Amino acid sequence: MAANTEVKAVLWDVDDTLFDYTGADTAGLAAHLRAEGLLERFGGPEAALARWRTLTRRHWGRFAAGGVGFLEQRRDRVRDFLDTPLGDAEADAWFEAYFGHYEAAWTLFADVLPALDALAASHRHGVLSNSSVSVQGPKLGSLGLGDRFETLLCAAELGVSKPDPGAFRAAARALGLAPAEIAYVGDEPWIDARGAVDAGLVGVWLDRAGRRAREAVPEGVHRIGGLAELPGLLGDTRFGAPSTFG
Repeated sequence: MAANTEVKAVLWDVDDTLFDYTGADTAGLAAHLRAEGLLERFGGPEAALARWRTLTRRHWGRFAAGGVGFLEQRRDRVRDFLDTPLGDAEADAWFEAYFGHYEAAWTLFADVLPALDALAASHRHGVLSNSSVSVQGPKLGSLGLGDRFETLLCAAELGVSKPDPGAFRAAARALGLAPAEIAYVGDEPWIDARGAVDAGLVGVWLDRAGRRAREAVPEGVHRIGGLAELPGLLGDTRFGAPSTFG
């Protein structure tokens, strides 16, 4: 971004950025399979989770590419996971049962509320997610974040997914700001952070897992290891914001 451009707003990813999706998914799937008596069918929870994650990536990729709708990818994921030709109602019921266990394990990362509090007076806030408003809206409300964001945009309703620049630019329009006035924070270095940079935003990779040790930081991307680093990053004079040092 230009050195004299001030970041006025932060756009947030949700899953594994604000919300511990991996932890909830792990606990929720294991609880659901245990309740259904299916754990041994998949060779235990670790093997089942690996299969579920592989299929989630595969079918989400189809949705992100515009090949299927949001509900269709979810139903196909269940059918492939169970290797059973379920009808739509059966697939929906199975997923909803899983979702109940998953929802019971929802939690925020410990650094989320302190970071939002620290930035509340200085920056506007919004959400851009590769999910749907019907999923992320209730989730944010349940986690106590419903009033923290002035806009919530998701791929299912936008018809375009990150890292497509159109998704980020739609969020910028919703905020009424130029892309260069917005920082995007997400846990994926390419889909989130580099995608934001390509759309003209400031891209911030939240690398909680320390992936930098085995992955290069994409060009133009800022990397932080936790959200406690974000206020300092956004207050850096190289971003055109006032210095926090006397």
